[in-house]
Amino acid sequence: MRKPSLIYSLIIAGSIVALSAAGASAAPKKDFKVAWSIYVGWMPWGYAADTGIVKKWADKYGITIEVKQFNDYVESINQYTAGAYDAVTITNMDALSIPAAGGVDTTAVVMGDFSNGNDAVILKGKADLAAIKGQKVNLVEFSVSHYLLARALESKQLSEKDIKVVNTSDADLAAAYKTADVTAVVTWNPIVSEILSAPDAKKAFDSSQIPGEIMDLMVANSAVVKDNPDFAKALVGIWYETIAKMNATGDEGKAAKEAMAKASGTDLAGFDSQLASTKLFDKAAEAEAFTRSATVGTTMDRVRKFLFEKDLLGKGAKSADAVGIELADKTVLGDKSNVKLRFDATYMDAAAKGKL
Repeated sequence: MRKPSLIYSLIIAGSIVALSAAGASAAPKKDFKVAWSIYVGWMPWGYAADTGIVKKWADKYGITIEVKQFNDYVESINQYTAGAYDAVTITNMDALSIPAAGGVDTTAVVMGDFSNGNDAVILKGKADLAAIKGQKVNLVEFSVSHYLLARALESKQLSEKDIKVVNTSDADLAAAYKTADVTAVVTWNPIVSEILSAPDAKKAFDSSQIPGEIMDLMVANSAVVKDNPDFAKALVGIWYETIAKMNATGDEGKAAKEAMAKASGTDLAGFDSQLASTKLFDKAAEAEAFTRSATVGTTMDRVRKFLFEKDLLGKGAKSADAVGIELADKTVLGDKSNVKLRFDATYMDAAAKGKL
């Protein structure tokens, strides 16, 4: 499951400087490690490892790629940030708030998807979002759910001052909703689907109303990518070959999705339901176009301001400009001398042109 970080401050305050310095001196190498965790948009990575697609692309470039599944999303990011892994599946917000804010220069090489309904604000007995005013709202604090709530409140000219956030573990949200004193929750699938099965649960806002803002990425250490471009090419090649198999008509596509569904703890119907609320970038040209679009810059500007307001842009950050974000057109949001998160469409472009 795509779990957001509960320990941002501990990670950012930790001794990442030395680790990131080591990452900055990356050199050409042959062996690479990729971390991923369970989420509908990331299931192709596990399938690719299990079916030989990863090995096929690694062999093409004369390298080895180990793909490891983490049951704990936060731990996968911690391991990447510490330099134990070269790449990791991560949301755009977490990429900025954890490795980038922690000093690890990170590049998004695959724009995998964006949430298009997978994340939702749910009210008990009320369908109108305006009814959230004055309520306690249970969610995982400082997560993409917290960001979604902020955007939902904006749509009704409300702010966090109009509600009370109750920090609740994602593991407890479905059970919490069933209690009488919980009247509003914000979470993501498959928890959304579970809660909405209750007759009094009403979806008042979801991520389809802020399309493109909650992105799911494959990122890699920028120094590793710079010194080992074949690694980035292999990652992109793996992604599009796997997605093609998943989308194939007939038995091939069904078998691929059934395998991914089983690995994620659901059945084919459940997996298809989650895919339906996910904008999966299955074509390289489409992913490249989105990565180069104004949406990414506008979204990351909102995200960095949200993170700064929550004191999540690193120890001593004096403004939302503290961490530089390089967009696909090479323009930079924030400090140009401290660019730590980059959106690079180069390898997706190569895939679109058949040049991997």
